[in-house]
Amino acid sequence: MATPISSASVRSSAEIPARPIKPTRKDPGVRNGRIPIGGFRPSVPGGRFAPSAFVGEAVPFTVAAFREGHDRIGVHLRLTSPSGETTLHRLSPLGDGFDRWSVTVAPLEQGSWKFRFETFADEYATWQHAAALKIEAGVDPILMREMGARLLETAAGERTRPAEQKTALLSASRSLRDESVDDDGALIVVRDPGIAAFFRDRPLASLVTAHEEQTLLVERERAGVGAWYEFFPRSEGAVREEDGTVRSGTFRTAANRLPAVAAMGFDVVYLPPIHPIGEVNRKGPNNTLDAGPGDPGSPWAIGSAAGGHDAVHPDLGTLEDFRAFVDAASAQGLEIALDLALQAAPDHPWVTEHPEWFTTLPDGSIAYAENPPKKYQDIYPVNFDNDPQGIRAEVLRVVHHWIRQGVKIFRVDNPHTKPLQFWEWLIRTVNAEHPDVVFLAEAFTRPAPLQALAQSGFQQSYSYFTWRNTKSELEEFFSWISDETADYMRPNLFVNTPDILTEYLQFGGRPAYKVRAALAATAGASYGVYAGYELFENVARPGSEENIDNEKYEYKFRDWAGAEAAGDSLAPYLRRLNEIRRAHPALRQLRGLHLQWSDDDAILAYVKHLPASLSSSGEADTIIVVVNVDPHSARETTVHIDSAVWGLPRGHDYDVEDLLTGGHWTWNEHNFVRLDAFAEPVHILHVKARS
Repeated sequence: MATPISSASVRSSAEIPARPIKPTRKDPGVRNGRIPIGGFRPSVPGGRFAPSAFVGEAVPFTVAAFREGHDRIGVHLRLTSPSGETTLHRLSPLGDGFDRWSVTVAPLEQGSWKFRFETFADEYATWQHAAALKIEAGVDPILMREMGARLLETAAGERTRPAEQKTALLSASRSLRDESVDDDGALIVVRDPGIAAFFRDRPLASLVTAHEEQTLLVERERAGVGAWYEFFPRSEGAVREEDGTVRSGTFRTAANRLPAVAAMGFDVVYLPPIHPIGEVNRKGPNNTLDAGPGDPGSPWAIGSAAGGHDAVHPDLGTLEDFRAFVDAASAQGLEIALDLALQAAPDHPWVTEHPEWFTTLPDGSIAYAENPPKKYQDIYPVNFDNDPQGIRAEVLRVVHHWIRQGVKIFRVDNPHTKPLQFWEWLIRTVNAEHPDVVFLAEAFTRPAPLQALAQSGFQQSYSYFTWRNTKSELEEFFSWISDETADYMRPNLFVNTPDILTEYLQFGGRPAYKVRAALAATAGASYGVYAGYELFENVARPGSEENIDNEKYEYKFRDWAGAEAAGDSLAPYLRRLNEIRRAHPALRQLRGLHLQWSDDDAILAYVKHLPASLSSSGEADTIIVVVNVDPHSARETTVHIDSAVWGLPRGHDYDVEDLLTGGHWTWNEHNFVRLDAFAEPVHILHVKARS
């Protein structure tokens, strides 16, 4: 078989020599091409926005294509990289009876790619299929042999075909015409896999039909892959004085936490807002309205006499201190993600300088932020309609300001409460100048706005993962994120946040914390935890899904090292999960999650596979994840694995290694599993290649 052409811009399982295209002329007013094409992916519903991927992501390109009658067709994908390199890839039929074709390609160059599908009449495949049937049945064998001989001669006469192929093709042509070669001998030529490979890479194509060119936006790897860790700088290094007051931590003391975060294997440190906090209507502990003089307030109540969105809280230090913190993070291999919360405390400078940026009620007061019946008296929401150009210019200025300080990732607070067109404009404008900047949408909202935000440009999105806990819920959710929305939405599977502590974590104990971390780290390409998760902080404010003594409103004092030394920390488990993620590229892919079956309604199983042709190491990577999602019991069941996912015929043995426990087993199609929630509720199994 011919060796695929190597390329600096892509990895592909079916790259073939690129050739110029000479499509058939389309009839005016007729929408269909000679060989129809439709139902292609990657795509975004509605066609208004371009689909997206990240560098190194294995992207399935699929299309529906067919022609009249029984003649065979072929389908090519023509890709043009941002630097202008063109590659050609042969699609394979999916064999599902729906005329669908597919090839998977991993783009390696950041920027705007162009792609289009090309269909053609495959003259060799048509002849080969007919000749195999007819010659064996004794129907027109002489005619079929002569037709094949002429076709092989035509191929051998192509100027660009390699000399060794020409020689083999002419030899095969002579055999078909040789009267001393009987029909059985002719069938050997018809079924010769080597000759078929020549035509796969260089088909004899006619009736070539080219689909309209499409765009694929390929963004940097961090836009789709990463392990995030959220903490409050003011709590790291905070000191309680003898009089009971608290001296805030600073950027310099918070930098001392960075080596431990890096040692756990995280890639991104996400900081809640670091700006001055309003004094007016400041919230006290547990969201009360009676803040004391030493209460720090919510960081999301942005702005005071000390400044607004372009300032840092004086307790944390100076802008120079923040830049030093960013540099310290970079030295540890960490990026900083900064919260972008477009709202204002009542004493934010915007309120007096630009009252038109807020909503004034009939009584002359400014409207507070609300989520009825909740009211946030320490926050004014921004009105984007009174002076749209003014607020756009100000937000763009603020974003550029923080980019200059070294920030390339913004976690956007409640974007679904702002106009969609604003985000489309802002992200497009920023990325035009700074393509490496990533925006994460913190939008726990309805499916339509959640998906619309992703389509409009957000590189990542919070999702419903936090509230998907049962086997059936998780299966539906994982299918959704890895296939249905994968062309435009990249979920970041946060296991908890400062104000989201689900019932599953409240009452599931330590097993629940292991289960949720393992699911997030293996099912998605990006995931995150909020500080305190590794200490199993699971006490909620009564009647809520929110931590009691919430860090949003007060300082937290945690003994990280002491807890780990005493064996009371999940940090070693998180460290191991991140080590596994870094060692296994299949787990850093969003697409390509294959659900498997188990006989127990609490045992979830899925496979992630990355073929050798798409891996940077040149080696295939296959991971089987099996999870007991019931944190209160031990479960025994049979798990049924379809090894065809990674190209091994069903029924064959294969070896697996548990990357969490070190256990080794031989598996097959049906496998007994026992997972004890109180010991280890998760298998992360690496499929080992047999020698």
